[in-house]
Amino acid sequence: MKLTNTPSVKSKSGMTLLELTVVILVLLSLISILFVGARAWKKGSDRSTNIMNLRNAQQAMRGHQNMKELKVDDPFSQTMLTDYIKMPVSPVTATGTGYTAGDKVTAIGTLWLKRTGLLDGDDGDYGPKAGSYSEW
Repeated sequence: MKLTNTPSVKSKSGMTLLELTVVILVLLSLISILFVGARAWKKGSDRSTNIMNLRNAQQAMRGHQNMKELKVDDPFSQTMLTDYIKMPVSPVTATGTGYTAGDKVTAIGTLWLKRTGLLDGDDGDYGPKAGSYSEW
């Protein structure tokens, strides 16, 4: 027997608990990918800043060496560079302890300013790898 005067059953609109859980998981995974990408970008930015700091200090030292006609192993201190360049502060440590300057004029192909005390060690990811740089 068929009832003809019954109201039709309406489906309820909305999300089930399972659908809501899936949406939250998708959003969390997208956020985690964003954080990984931001960390890689920051690491690359710090690395390029360190390389530019080393390059600028090296160029200032070579310029001073050429103007004053200094020879290799002549005494040289970072106070001699105050007219050319401000000593860089490492973006990784942000305390100024990320670089150590030499006390003598270095030979061509060796760095006068060295990286020390960085997060990943002296040969970490925040500058040129040992042996991969030449005179800039």
